[in-house]
Amino acid sequence: MRRGAAAIALLAFSAGGAFAQSVAFEGATFVNKGLVGAARVPSNALDEYNETLGGFGSGMALDLSSWQKDRDGGYSGVLYMLPDRGWNTQGTIDFRGRLHRFEIKLNPFYGASTASQNQLSLRYRSSVLFNGGETTGLDPAAAKPATRRFPDLPIGSDGHISVDDEAVVHPGDGTVWVSDEYGPYVYHYTLGGKLLNVIRPPEAFIPKRKDASGNLVESFSADSPPIGVTYNPDPGKPVAGRQDNQGFEGLAMSPDRKKLFVLLQSALTQDLDPANVKTTRHNTRLLAYDLRDEKPRLVGEYVVQLPLYQDQTTTKTKLLTAAQSELLALNDHQFLVLARDSSAGFTAASPASVYRSVDLIDISKATNIAGGVYDQTGGSVAPLGVLNSAITPAAYQKFLDINDNAQLNKFNLHNGLPNNANDLYEKWESLALAPVGDRKAPNDYFLFVGSDNDFITQQGRMVGQPYADATGANVDTLVLVYRVTLPTYVQPELRGGREGGHDDDRFTHFGGGGR
Repeated sequence: MRRGAAAIALLAFSAGGAFAQSVAFEGATFVNKGLVGAARVPSNALDEYNETLGGFGSGMALDLSSWQKDRDGGYSGVLYMLPDRGWNTQGTIDFRGRLHRFEIKLNPFYGASTASQNQLSLRYRSSVLFNGGETTGLDPAAAKPATRRFPDLPIGSDGHISVDDEAVVHPGDGTVWVSDEYGPYVYHYTLGGKLLNVIRPPEAFIPKRKDASGNLVESFSADSPPIGVTYNPDPGKPVAGRQDNQGFEGLAMSPDRKKLFVLLQSALTQDLDPANVKTTRHNTRLLAYDLRDEKPRLVGEYVVQLPLYQDQTTTKTKLLTAAQSELLALNDHQFLVLARDSSAGFTAASPASVYRSVDLIDISKATNIAGGVYDQTGGSVAPLGVLNSAITPAAYQKFLDINDNAQLNKFNLHNGLPNNANDLYEKWESLALAPVGDRKAPNDYFLFVGSDNDFITQQGRMVGQPYADATGANVDTLVLVYRVTLPTYVQPELRGGREGGHDDDRFTHFGGGGR
């Protein structure tokens, strides 16, 4: 695994006298100055469609034109947040894809400790349903044939477009880009929810299974049957293309708004060893699309080697892959990436996570493999998980450790025992950045990191029916805010007028105190 040269040191941070951690990466020093705020949204909150307001930590995008420093010394703005396919811990359901809009208020805390988790408040304002082809969270049962406008589209048993939305980009031009796991595809919508365009990746990414004659055929199922349904026969795992539930988790846009980047959660099926998936799936792929043409055009493709961590279920050396959950562009070649382990945290048998981290990657020296044999069906960059020696992967460096209890404890949070509501839940899946506006530290930004609570609640409501998750737990949505120094970050160009505003107080105010 190629990694940038790194040196980690502790630096004094004047605000509150805390310590900060610095990392040298590709000739620049990046600094984590620590956790400065948290927000908690209750698990039983409802959106304007009277459905559980959960899962929206799957993706977030700040409307930078709305971000401002207020007279009281705090900050405010508009944050768009994206839920995934709805409550699905017991099977997929007909949940329509949507985008939520929150007004946020941040009053960073630089003291030693606090019992409250209200430094960031999220005020739910509204939701927009995606349309122009109604969507569903149901597992794809077939494919709708391509038209002049759109490629083959995964559809559920109800004929609606099956989407498992995972990341969102808000360019400020009245539209949003949304990446999905089922396809894996990228959908382009207006802020009113109308579908404009769909990006279908190279054939190497499209999930393929064998038909009765042994031929490879397109098959978008993630083997996630609806509640109460058992597949017979079971579709089995894809033999090529994206793995089940390992689609486009990461989505980012270059600061000049000319390129869109999309990153697979982990390796394609043909780039791992099917007999040892979690230990060999670390060679994932990052795609770059030029947005200046009428239709997005693939111009770059790079291998990203995801981090490894020790399997805690054995004393023997066994390194597992920390799959990625989000991507955020620092410039046109460097990114923040959120990587994490799985099945650890609040409600899980293992209360302590081993790897949850916001890391750095750089593709400037990586091999561009776009458009060649690697993009054909079954094209492999890493047979059985071993990277082709002719390919140089992106530089990768660990940066900000979300599991750091020294930081979490300051806000009455923790990683590990006791396994309660202040133990971080498993899934951390979204990132956003906002400028601090400190003249003495012009490269300082607030980094927002959001969790996906999987809609787990005992007072849920979805598709017109109440539900109680089988875990017996209530998992609130948490958003953490860090102050970081990012010397290579280029702030995105702002397009269009200011969106949002503060003209309507008819909203629900979340983010109240700690547990």
